Amino acid sequence: MAVRAVRGAVQIGGNDRDDILAGTTELVTEVMGRNELSTDDVISVLFTATPDLTAEFPALAARKLGFQEVPLLCAAEIDVPGAMPRVVRLMMHVETSKPRSALQHVYLRGAAALRLDIAQ
Repeated sequence: MAVRAVRGAVQIGGNDRDDILAGTTELVTEVMGRNELSTDDVISVLFTATPDLTAEFPALAARKLGFQEVPLLCAAEIDVPGAMPRVVRLMMHVETSKPRSALQHVYLRGAAALRLDIAQ
């Protein structure tokens, strides 16, 4: 087994608690599904949110999905002028036998524009 990092992002509709939780739930679910992961495979998850998303911690969505034993951390994304608004990002550290090239990074909704090279 190797330790690998999986990245992802989702653009949220607005600074609303339910929107943040729904978008983050969708993102975490897609990352887990596309990479055939269980919570036992996950070492930790770092979430960031753009400064315009303050209504809820994105990590709460992961907790509600069963990530009780996984260390989670939320942080504010750098406030770069002109950056895409309302984005939750994640970096998930996992144990897997897959090579890096087999991992699927997930960019949803408007966040697909952040990585046009791997847009879904």
